[in-house]
Amino acid sequence: MTASLTSSTPRPRFYIAMALFMLAVALTGFAGTFIAPLGQGRFEAPPIVFIHGGLFFTWVLLFVVQPSLIGRGAYGLHKALGVFGLCLAVAMAASGLGVGVWATTRDLAAGIGDVAVSTLVGTCTAMGLFLGLVIAGVAFRHRPETHERLMLLATIAVLWPAWFRFRHYFPGVPHPEIVFAVVMADSLILICMLRDRLELGRIHPVYLWVGSFIIAEHVLEAALFDSPPWRLVAYGLYDLLS
Repeated sequence: MTASLTSSTPRPRFYIAMALFMLAVALTGFAGTFIAPLGQGRFEAPPIVFIHGGLFFTWVLLFVVQPSLIGRGAYGLHKALGVFGLCLAVAMAASGLGVGVWATTRDLAAGIGDVAVSTLVGTCTAMGLFLGLVIAGVAFRHRPETHERLMLLATIAVLWPAWFRFRHYFPGVPHPEIVFAVVMADSLILICMLRDRLELGRIHPVYLWVGSFIIAEHVLEAALFDSPPWRLVAYGLYDLLS
């Protein structure tokens, strides 16, 4: 998360608020399936799962810190941490694929069947989309208004697994893969668009085009999940990565 910013850059209160909210979502979403069992010594998984979990929470914490540094005028430290953030994003994507393959293998052994493999596609697209947005954000680091929006979208895009785990708190909600992983997760993009509209009088192209693409991609995934073409791609990915 790097940026070439001047002292005239306004205090990014919106980004700080969004970062804190997403941190709360991450902590709440993973509290029951990862954080609490880990603290109680009941969580068992291979090292790649712990590595990915640590990297994920480090990213969310970093996203809280970075806009706060801009608000304090600490542009040098913000830029230095941005280099770390890029390396972190690469490690997150790689470890995310590793966790996806492990989870698929585990679920196949448990007898879940084709659905177990189908979930791997979503993992691959999520990691690819996240990393692509981060790289684009770094490439536009000299255009703060573009950079900050790309980084925010990257964090929103990678947060959907935390949202999806809200289904454990609300087991009666039908189609949680749509309600939580699409509607709730992508509602943050709509909030970003609304904020631009109210403050700037227009929606920034990053939110308009990239944000809309993320929403459309998530809707398409929900519609095609576990269909015959989807399974074909899923088994191809599983053979390639395992």
